[in-house]
Amino acid sequence: MLPQEIVRAKRDGRPLDDATIAAFVRGITDGSVSESQAAAFAMAVFFRGMSLEERVALTRAMRDSGRVMEWRSLGLPGPVIDKHSTGGVGDKVSLILAPMLAACGGFVPMVSGRGLGHTGGTLDKFESIPGYTAKPDTALLRRVVKEVGCAVIGATDDIAPADRRLYAIRDVTATVESLDLITASILSKKLAAGLDALVMDVKFGSGAFMQRLEDAEALADSIVTVSKGAGLPAVALLTDMNEVLGRSAGNALEMRECLAILRGGPADPRLYEVTAELAASLLALCGLAPDAVAGREMADRAIASGAAAERFARMVTALGGPADLLERPDRHLESAPVVRPVFPGRAGFVGAVDTRGIGMAVVALGGGRTRTTDAIDFAVGFDDVAGLGDAVGPQDRPLAVLHARTEPQADEAERRLRSAVGVVDTPPQRGPLIAKRLE
Repeated sequence: MLPQEIVRAKRDGRPLDDATIAAFVRGITDGSVSESQAAAFAMAVFFRGMSLEERVALTRAMRDSGRVMEWRSLGLPGPVIDKHSTGGVGDKVSLILAPMLAACGGFVPMVSGRGLGHTGGTLDKFESIPGYTAKPDTALLRRVVKEVGCAVIGATDDIAPADRRLYAIRDVTATVESLDLITASILSKKLAAGLDALVMDVKFGSGAFMQRLEDAEALADSIVTVSKGAGLPAVALLTDMNEVLGRSAGNALEMRECLAILRGGPADPRLYEVTAELAASLLALCGLAPDAVAGREMADRAIASGAAAERFARMVTALGGPADLLERPDRHLESAPVVRPVFPGRAGFVGAVDTRGIGMAVVALGGGRTRTTDAIDFAVGFDDVAGLGDAVGPQDRPLAVLHARTEPQADEAERRLRSAVGVVDTPPQRGPLIAKRLE
């Protein structure tokens, strides 16, 4: 069937069989399907949706568009595990979680993505480290995973190449939020990574792609169901993204926040809770802990003992980054020339946050992409971000501290931040941080 006929069939709501989906994915991979046809297919899926069977077929076809990794030959003494998040503003969990899991006996080839829409990308955060090899060859990746226990990297050219092309198209065609495409994109790479178990952090709220809890639950159920159908045990946590996760948003700023936590500094409670609970669930799922309670104790010890920090430092060095990044982050991470606090117009409490708006302010500063070819300014963003219920005032407590490249960019970002944060007279009641757990 011609590519345009496949697009037509999906546009008209007709089901696609496995062979048809596989043929279209092969076309995306080898270029016989044009970018416009792939974009039209994505839009048709966005509006028409896919059945579970179509979703599984698309995921498998995208997995099989490239190499599927194997780890058995390395004789690893523990399971190969990973986490994936659907994305959010300030979502820096992976920076702490990967070395935490490695310190607990897991082996973590964490294939991460770049920023998508208003959300930051884990890969962009690691590329803020000078010299860090974000896309190592297979031999280096296998060596680092075996010797260190974790490697946070981007998908190499031969891992799910169909997803890489479709992922970039989704980012610029307003089809990011499709449940079907998100499921296939996430799981195709995870299945290609040769995992033994997976934990999903599915976000809901104003900074998530799935803003409504029921939509996020549908996505979590889709991922867990499709993953199970493909033979990969998975668990999903539904976590709140109605405010920035942690106290920073912006690549180098988020890296600094996580390095401080790994060094034993105080952690934002919400950020640490999400990270530790994801670890607990995954450690129980893969058998490294007898249950999630024991898994949480293991995760806490990995941070308190410094074992996670040691794994992080070894990973960075093994992948070409500076050996003293953990101790001297300011020597290596970029800083913005314009730094200013952004104060509210009146005293009160943070009552509501348009988290997506804050994410778009970071994008406007240059910390994200509006086109797939855009370069990232690692230095820009916000830190010391006030959370829901925090007291703020026009002179003593800012909404955030702004980091920008130029004064005009700072002015625009300040305007966006003020528009995104509502100040009220009494502190609001927060909803649950972790709303649900799905297996």
